[in-house]
Formats: sequence, structure tokens, C-alpha cells
Amino acid sequence: MYELLIFYLAAINIAGFLAMGIDKKKAARHEWRIPERVLFGIALLGGSIGSLAGMHAFRHKTRHLTFTIGLPLILVLQVMIFQLLRRYV
Repeated sequence: MYELLIFYLAAINIAGFLAMGIDKKKAARHEWRIPERVLFGIALLGGSIGSLAGMHAFRHKTRHLTFTIGLPLILVLQVMIFQLLRRYV
């Protein structure tokens, strides 16, 4: 079970990182973009570290307060939830 969780978290964080890169590339080409709710959805599903890394690596969404505050907040909440689950499960 633990191995499956590690695999899931690795995959969702890679997805978050790639989504930021793809959206940045599409923005530069004035193409169809990945909706912000999808980017936040990936982060909420456990990909907050990858999304944050992609945000900074690609310099994407760094001027949007919803992302500069929202993604770190999601990460903090996920760490808190993880700590609570670890303590009680």
C-alpha cells in the first residue's frame, strides 16, 4: 500500500510540473491554455510540490496571487493533513 502511495504522489507531482510547463509553452504561442482550475486540481490531488516546482522552473503564474499564495497554502494544508493521518492511523 505504501509503495502505491509513493508511486501516485510521484506521478501526480510530475503531472503538476509538466502541466505548468505545457501551459507556459501554450501561453507563449497564444494557443489554447490549461484552465487554472485544472492546475489547482492537480495540486489539490497531491501534486502541489510538482506544481510549485514547475511554477518556479518555468516562471509561470508567478505574478498571480492566487497561485503564489494558493499553491503554498495547499502544500501546507496537505502536510498538516498527512501529519494528522500519520498520528491517528
